[in-house]
Amino acid sequence: MTRRSLAALLVVATAPVLPSAWAAELDEVVRRGELVWAADQEGGGPHVFPDPAEPTRLSGFEVDLAALIAGELGVTPRFQQGQWDRLPLLLGRSADCVINGFELTPERRRDYGCSRPYFAYALQLVGRRGAAPAALADLADPGPRGPWRVGVLTGSAAEQVLRARTDLQVDVIGYDGTIDSLEQLRGGVLDVVVMDDCIFTFYADRFPDLRAVDRPFAGGSYTVLTAPDTPRLAAAIDVAIGTLIADGRLEALYDRWHLAGRQQVLMLRDAAEIPAAPQRGTWDLIRHTAPLLLRSAGMTLLLSCASFPLAIAIGLLVAIGRLHGPGWLRPALAAYVEVLRGTPLMLQLYAIFFLLPKVGLALPALVAAITGLALNYSAYESEIYRAGLRAVPVGQFEAALSLGLTKWQALRHVLVPQAVRIVMPPVTSDFIALFKDTSVCSAITVIELTKRYSVLALSTGRIVELAVVTALLYLVMSWPLAILSRWFERRLERPAGAPA
Repeated sequence: MTRRSLAALLVVATAPVLPSAWAAELDEVVRRGELVWAADQEGGGPHVFPDPAEPTRLSGFEVDLAALIAGELGVTPRFQQGQWDRLPLLLGRSADCVINGFELTPERRRDYGCSRPYFAYALQLVGRRGAAPAALADLADPGPRGPWRVGVLTGSAAEQVLRARTDLQVDVIGYDGTIDSLEQLRGGVLDVVVMDDCIFTFYADRFPDLRAVDRPFAGGSYTVLTAPDTPRLAAAIDVAIGTLIADGRLEALYDRWHLAGRQQVLMLRDAAEIPAAPQRGTWDLIRHTAPLLLRSAGMTLLLSCASFPLAIAIGLLVAIGRLHGPGWLRPALAAYVEVLRGTPLMLQLYAIFFLLPKVGLALPALVAAITGLALNYSAYESEIYRAGLRAVPVGQFEAALSLGLTKWQALRHVLVPQAVRIVMPPVTSDFIALFKDTSVCSAITVIELTKRYSVLALSTGRIVELAVVTALLYLVMSWPLAILSRWFERRLERPAGAPA
């Protein structure tokens, strides 16, 4: 009997203990002849990453593991890209399973189907050579600049462990990619980074100026996630992993990627089961998460209220310059507007936060976020104010000049006040839109309301309840502005001389 036949027999043997109504989920994978597995190639090695020699082809330990598991099921693997901290949301929609270094935790055990462990990891503290700290224990005291700035992968076990360590003087900053945090560490923005030891081992040669600090700590294991209503598929994946361990192929795969094959197999064979976490009640969930969501809503307000006045001021100056400035300045201002309107806000934030440090200008994440939002929205505000200035009858400007006012006095005292009155409704609408666009700032480590919801929803599994709370917070913040916008519209529609 072949290994594949034995695996199939074991899967069939488990069928009587599972409801027959669920049988279709494994049958569907076999029928279409492919296992769709989700991962985030941005996360990098050794998990999943584009092959440097051939970028159109994926490489990595988990790429090979997915192929082996699919082979045991008698199908071919098909990769599905997704953002790492949102990969579980793809289960049951566009992916059959998630294989991307997801740590086995009580919450994931509760909310998803979790396979037997396929890799054992530990957390590694990474620092710059010749710089503090010298050990993990050093984080118990403040660093040279106050709390240690520690970079982690958003939603990872490293983030959960550090946020739970109340004995450490740390400011935990989440990143969407491991390379981003290492780059920020090398540039001096971060003091240390905490990541899975296998990840730093993989990239150690790429960052020779960084070093492993102290020994690894707080270990765990990786699991394959499946939807909770696909137990037969989960059982088949379990059998496949067991077969790969028993026949030595998984050990050979570890050795191929320099992941200490024999040591891994010894640990996985004796891996203990993790009990499911208890489910919180709805009100208990809201009581525990509301403070975090409220603080993140405060960050959303701060970003909006700090960036939008700057956007208005810059936009108004750009509009005036394009209409009444010197001839040599107008093309430059037009180019400014088109570049900012023609490129994504996220790309602009990346350029400010990640590229400027390479030329010696490292901005704090909050300053970079406010700057990026202000510059991006200034382009749109300039077009609104340019339309408002054009809407003022030209006779107003000519009359002001005839009365002896200078050009700039006429603009300041005559044209701009009337233009501001005209454009208030669309400007107010833009302010409401800015509230939602602050969510993009999470790409540069600023945790605002949407990002906090995403992290809490995935860590607790309570997506709907937290979505309702988050939506209500956004509504509370934007509803007064919507009322103000309608009031301005009614004021403009009122005939001149009509009573207020």
